[in-house]
Amino acid sequence: MASSISRKDFIKSSSILLAAGGSLLTGNTAGATSSETNTAASAGKNFTLKNVRLETGFQYEEGEVTGTTTDLFTIEVSNGKIKSVLSNQPGAKAIDAKGWLLLPAFRDMHIHLDKTFYGLPWKAHLKKNKSVKDMIAFEQQVIPELLKTSTARTGQLIELLQSKGTSFARSHVNIEPTSGLNSLKNLEKALENKKDGFSAELVAFPQHGIFYTPSAELMKEAAKMDIDYIGGLDPYSIDGSIEKHMDFVVQLALDHNKGIDIHLHEAGESGVKTIEYLINKVNENPVLKGKTYISHSFALAKMDNNKLEEVAEKLGNARIGIMTTIPFGSTIMPIPTLYKHGVDVQAGNDCIIDHWSTFGSGSILQKANLMAQLYGYRTEFDLSRCLRIATHNILPLDDKGMRQWPKADDAADMVLVDASCSAEAVSRISPVKSLIHEGNIVF
Repeated sequence: MASSISRKDFIKSSSILLAAGGSLLTGNTAGATSSETNTAASAGKNFTLKNVRLETGFQYEEGEVTGTTTDLFTIEVSNGKIKSVLSNQPGAKAIDAKGWLLLPAFRDMHIHLDKTFYGLPWKAHLKKNKSVKDMIAFEQQVIPELLKTSTARTGQLIELLQSKGTSFARSHVNIEPTSGLNSLKNLEKALENKKDGFSAELVAFPQHGIFYTPSAELMKEAAKMDIDYIGGLDPYSIDGSIEKHMDFVVQLALDHNKGIDIHLHEAGESGVKTIEYLINKVNENPVLKGKTYISHSFALAKMDNNKLEEVAEKLGNARIGIMTTIPFGSTIMPIPTLYKHGVDVQAGNDCIIDHWSTFGSGSILQKANLMAQLYGYRTEFDLSRCLRIATHNILPLDDKGMRQWPKADDAADMVLVDASCSAEAVSRISPVKSLIHEGNIVF
């Protein structure tokens, strides 16, 4: 890319330039002629990719999956969807995908887009901020200043996620007395600015407690706005009552036809009781099944095996999902057990370079890699299955090696990576070469 083109302009104009013969796929925009650009402008969301590598099946030796077969294809995209998947036509006038592997676009399902230091000078975590309550007090000091530039910095963070192959996120957004509804309003502006290349669902998140600080009325106001989930935070340790906190969250979700996604860091008895209380509430209100999630849920990592099996089965039956950052150290989540009981497990980066954590690469593919390492998924088959945590269960091949993605009428949410197959992409965190969101070529 020419040095005079900023990343902002690159993102903004990429769909037009890419349709002009694929020059941006090679990182060079200088070759696009004016006639090509005019043709691209009239093409809209209709374009064709050639030399696209797709997985076609598994290779077996003595009954074990030992490799993945691939072939090159031509893919037609129209109005945000895949129109057709055809045999490769290398001579066609189309965007050249260079033999890169096509995978479903990645999804970051637990992140705080409204809170980041990304775009600001480096600043490490402060030693004094040890507990959640410490962090609440710190946020009350720094949020007023951060709000002044939060829309622009959120935009930069979204561009980071896009560069890592992510086109969709579930973002928690602060709803508390310090920022009022301004964090939400600023985030909505940032998402509007990026709507052609990124989309999100939002969780109204009482970061400072619902009752620890007077946030209940603000949460009620947020529930009337364009949000998708009602959040919560450590009911016992922050608000002093599991029942009062959770009853408020559940009722607010029911009243406004929203889902639920609560932060639950509590790892002891109160964490277990909160999980069980929410399971009972969802069973009493079946409309919440498939719409209720627990983020972090560290208590699951501390349960003995018998209790874990019991709770995981109940979570699966209640269709309550678990949102995780794939933590390591002393809090390794029991993801294999959750999968065994049909629990919907999704992954997110959570904090990226903010006052909660200075870490976070923005890559969900890296989370799939970490999951593989933590749970010993080393075979071709197991590594290929790990991709599900990055794509929310969309895999190119089913467990028997039959191609199930992409196919006609699928959403054109796709990422091209420099890898030979899904297993390699997970194992090596392969570089992202291009992202397509709802038929828009983002870069």
